[in-house]
Amino acid sequence: MTALITATLGVFIGLLMALTGAGGGVLAVPLLIFALGMPVHTAASISLLTMALAATVGALMAFQAGDLRYRAALFMGVIGTLVSPLGYWLAHQVNARWIQALFAAVLCWVAFRSLFLQGQTRGIDELPDAQVAPAPCELNPETGRFLWTLPCARALLAAASVTGLLSGLLGVGGGFVLVPALQRFTRLSLQSISGTALGVIALVSWWGAGVSWLHGTLEPSQALPFSLAAVTGMVLGRRLGQSVDPTIVRRLFGTLCAVVAMMMAVKAYSGG
Repeated sequence: MTALITATLGVFIGLLMALTGAGGGVLAVPLLIFALGMPVHTAASISLLTMALAATVGALMAFQAGDLRYRAALFMGVIGTLVSPLGYWLAHQVNARWIQALFAAVLCWVAFRSLFLQGQTRGIDELPDAQVAPAPCELNPETGRFLWTLPCARALLAAASVTGLLSGLLGVGGGFVLVPALQRFTRLSLQSISGTALGVIALVSWWGAGVSWLHGTLEPSQALPFSLAAVTGMVLGRRLGQSVDPTIVRRLFGTLCAVVAMMMAVKAYSGG
């Protein structure tokens, strides 16, 4: 029964990562905590390996489809890996209740964005002209590549730093930070935003999973079944993405995040 629950949760997380623009992985840790009774640090380590495997598959598929901005992903991924050890250190300095409380706050923010902010399912190039603000990262009209300017580099560096910190601290991929940041800072389509975010998540999560393994908090025999199931879900989700209404997905995802946030808040308050 445990193996079936693990596989089902893994497929579900992979589907969410594909259908929500790489942000669905934020639910991996709380679902592992509630469904399998794992300690928060163990769940975070398994989540990092899961994000690494699933995001790598998703990024490769995005690259084949021409949706991965690999230079931007590499730049942000390197920054994220440099910052993530700080988050990992902080996670082991504070009580698990505070980690759970922070998780609840993050999930509330994700739920709010998913349920109430318009344009969440579209890239900035797909919005009406009246809603488009100047973006720090402009594209070369001839090559379609980023024009690397100081404002663009600063914007991507800030997003990558937050992603790396939260990855080390909470064991999350950081798509819930990367996707809205790339929507705000670039003029990419949602497919390209998702593919680029997956590339960053893959790099940062592989680093975090390696650190967890070296410190003995990642047990491969526990992590691999869940992670491989998530890869399956990622592949299915990338193939189903064009046929699923993103508005419905966004609302369901936001509602689920809100429910899980309340559960995490109660768990943190009760000290469970």
